[in-house]
Amino acid sequence: MNEFLIVLALILLNGLFALSELAVISSRRSRLRAMMMRGYRGAESALELLSSPGRFLSAVQVGITLISILNGTISGDAFGHHAGRFLELTGLPTGFSTPLGYGFVVLAITYLSVTIGELVPKNLALRDPERIACAVAPFMVRFSAVAAPLVWVLDASTRQIFRLFGQLPERESRVTDEELKALIAEAETAGVIDPGEREMIAGVMRLADRTVTGLITPRTEVDWIDLSASDVELRERLITTRHSLLPAAESSAGDMIGVVDTRQMLLRMLAGKALDFPSRVQKAPIVPESMTALDALRLLRDAEVPMALVHDEYGHFEGIVTPADMLEAVVGAFKSDSADEAPLATERGDGSWLLSGRMPVDLMAEVLDLALPEKRNYQTLAGYILSEIQHLPKTGEQLACDGWCLEVVDLDGRRIDKVLATRRNRTRRAALPHTALE
Repeated sequence: MNEFLIVLALILLNGLFALSELAVISSRRSRLRAMMMRGYRGAESALELLSSPGRFLSAVQVGITLISILNGTISGDAFGHHAGRFLELTGLPTGFSTPLGYGFVVLAITYLSVTIGELVPKNLALRDPERIACAVAPFMVRFSAVAAPLVWVLDASTRQIFRLFGQLPERESRVTDEELKALIAEAETAGVIDPGEREMIAGVMRLADRTVTGLITPRTEVDWIDLSASDVELRERLITTRHSLLPAAESSAGDMIGVVDTRQMLLRMLAGKALDFPSRVQKAPIVPESMTALDALRLLRDAEVPMALVHDEYGHFEGIVTPADMLEAVVGAFKSDSADEAPLATERGDGSWLLSGRMPVDLMAEVLDLALPEKRNYQTLAGYILSEIQHLPKTGEQLACDGWCLEVVDLDGRRIDKVLATRRNRTRRAALPHTALE
């Protein structure tokens, strides 16, 4: 009876090691850090084990191996003989009863070890790895300290074998954009976040990946005021513009000197005061087109004027960027700001998409489920097509990519205005617009 209790205790102890192994390895560092901040006991110990996974796995293996040796020794001597004697009493010859008895005992112990000592603990660990890791981590830290010599030998041997085969040293796991998107989608499916929150998070991620080039209003589309114009022309410009801020230049749009607040100028005009445009021009921050969107947002947040003038590496004016451009990249275009503009993407009844050439390329990739290279020097769908075909396209020219056929269906001068995306395994047919993305 004592032997049976000892064997059962060893199996349960083996289950503890198996539970600890899977719980700690499956735990997310972010959750453990959050639990540590909330005062969970054992969270710090679990993070300590995760910081050195090689030593932790070596300690687990030491414990499991010692238990297996003890279990085999005790169960074979204690139960094998008794099982053989029992089979011998049933009438089996001694030459058969003893091996069969030992074999029966080995099978029984193996079954209990696999179920109680491995499968049940591991399945339990997967249900709530972080909480279980916090519970077992203090014990594993103490065991690692006790078995330090054996742990050091196994860990050093493992690292040496890795070096022998030219393997890179272990690195802390990092969450990729794809993994983060998968987690967000899983959270939406589980009801943790709603679709609107998911879209907002996706927009913030897109913003973080963009540079100022992907957000600007290009120079050709900038509404500006010419300070060299006559007083009558300047007054008419103030009355007709729908913008509260206008970039100001003298004679040429390539020579921007600042920004004019049209609201203040209108108030002065209504009050009968002299406009004096040159003295009313406010300095605006100048940013390079290669600046990241988040850096530009921080700059605009601290700027006196909520508008930045974008210049290229040669100092040429390329366009403007405003906080509204940042917000639009996250939540989409506002109808009040884009009433005269066509939607960026329109899904047709046959599954094809009518896309705008100015559509951000990351948004295009998300709509069509395409993979884009991490390093690219274009920001829009038009830039993507130009980069692939390496020449100015003609109307009707097509580009095949990842199961889609991109056809240039409209040009505005030399600018790609509209692109039709059709699945290559489908037959295109005329259809009314079905879904539109602003």
